Amino acid sequence: MADPISLVQTLRRPRLLLQAARHGLSGYNRDRTLKRLVRGPALPGPKGAVSTLLTVEATLEDARKMGDASYNVSRHVEVLIALLAETTLLAKPKLRT
Repeated sequence: MADPISLVQTLRRPRLLLQAARHGLSGYNRDRTLKRLVRGPALPGPKGAVSTLLTVEATLEDARKMGDASYNVSRHVEVLIALLAETTLLAKPKLRT
């Protein structure tokens, strides 16, 4: 698998989605939000979270592009917020796991 940070940096999404995600970064609460998005027994480290969130985001992006009626823009923004926040944590050397 390619470097997760590089994968996130090369994402090409509509400007409005990314602006909304960047705006929401200040309110990101890892314990609350990641637990809901990842739905695992325990919170993964930043590397595991980024990997899982990339998969979830790819599914949402496919639904958005296809015009799927089940597409949820607020969930997509929430996943992008978590993805950006977790990538920031991943970039800090002492937190890589």
